[in-house]
Amino acid sequence: MADPKGFLTTGREVAQTRPAGERVKDWNEVYVPGSLLPIISKQAGRCMDCGIPFCHNGCPLGNLIPEWNDYAYREDWTAASERLHATNNFPEFTGRLCPAPCESACVLGINQPAVTIKNVEVSIIDQAWDRGDVTPQPPERLSGKTVAVIGSGPAGLAAAQQLTRAGHTVAVYERADRIGGLLRYGIPEFKMEKSHINRRIEQMRAEGTKFRTETEIGRDIDAAKLRRRYDAVVIAAGATVSRDLPVPGRELNGVHFAMEYLPLANKVQEGDLTVSPITAEGKHVVVIGGGDTGADCVGTAHRQGALSVTQLEIMPKPGEERNTNQPWPTFPMLYKVTSAHEEGGERVYSVSTTHFEGDEDGNVQALHLIEVEFKDGKLEQKPGTERVIPAQLVTLAMGFTGTDQANGLVQQFGLELDERGNIARDADYATNVDGVFVAGDAGRGQSLIVWAIAEGRSAARGVDRFLTGASALPAPIRPTDRSLTV
Repeated sequence: MADPKGFLTTGREVAQTRPAGERVKDWNEVYVPGSLLPIISKQAGRCMDCGIPFCHNGCPLGNLIPEWNDYAYREDWTAASERLHATNNFPEFTGRLCPAPCESACVLGINQPAVTIKNVEVSIIDQAWDRGDVTPQPPERLSGKTVAVIGSGPAGLAAAQQLTRAGHTVAVYERADRIGGLLRYGIPEFKMEKSHINRRIEQMRAEGTKFRTETEIGRDIDAAKLRRRYDAVVIAAGATVSRDLPVPGRELNGVHFAMEYLPLANKVQEGDLTVSPITAEGKHVVVIGGGDTGADCVGTAHRQGALSVTQLEIMPKPGEERNTNQPWPTFPMLYKVTSAHEEGGERVYSVSTTHFEGDEDGNVQALHLIEVEFKDGKLEQKPGTERVIPAQLVTLAMGFTGTDQANGLVQQFGLELDERGNIARDADYATNVDGVFVAGDAGRGQSLIVWAIAEGRSAARGVDRFLTGASALPAPIRPTDRSLTV
């Protein structure tokens, strides 16, 4: 145990963010550089080293949280990094982007603020990179087997790294011009600077993983031909079909999916564009969708110089305390203020968009909404609550409905889908096509980055067993496992 009295003597303290007025002028990460290191040892010492660490249950990776908390408390960063990497290929991603279900399941969180597990995690991995503890781990021998991984998001990268280290020759195919999937083009720079992805890619290249960008399976390469070329295939193409809003005026210029808007802003930061073709500068911006993607749109609009930013959510405003029907250690629905919300804008709950209004040139100018409420388990509009708000740019951030089928990948492989439209798989992540496996959102549906990494690791074990007859690779979750919720 780290500090036997730490949870009694030390209060919760989190990473400091730069002043909002300062950080909206740039695209750097919002946190004060170096602010965690002076406090993180004591924060790690708040861990109670519980007899049953429920944080393990909250995390699908099964992260050894009490162990690396203890090492962080003692500032043994090398040992902490080893324990962290034992279950997580990319802790710098989860430490920055994961909503931390482990903290919701922290035993201390029953009656006190939970341990800052996410901050401890990111401190350990940042120290590991700074100290040179993160090095390539190429296999001792090659198996002679080849694997194609379709998609370079967290699931695809995790599967590829595990299989490469197991001795297989792995090639990752990505339809975009850079590796990273939504980590690269869906996550704004201010949430995670892309240098963190770049150095992981270089580590994987040094281990032997090959990368093929600007290659879309189904369009550029026939999926059936790809299957014949490799001994196994892992589909980790994500659930990239955005949920649409079919209301009058949807066709107006200026109404875009979030995943049309955010990637262009990231391409500006990559140096590909000088100015984004879809910009919030000088406009009234409305973001439809109250989740993390919506918050990313809010923060991006602030940095582009929006006149105003309004975020709409059809559900009621969550409470700031756990509801009794969401008891510990489940992941509660709480009112969350992200760094983007700290920077300004208005959040409106329990409203539904009825239609968009445009000008004579076909550009969106306003959004009409109405308040809604639950009645008998259904959302109903409240008459007399209609209003209009200005909107010259609207982003739709209402989640995703499934994997892309328009490119022909599903049809060319001959894959079966489940009742939710995801690619069906068995207990080993294998599809109905021999040698073809699926990991991440393509099989699970829209989920969290930590679940994607866990799926990639688990699918890698299924592939390894298929290729060799046995596997020593870990499989932290089953395809049927779900988040700890009620």
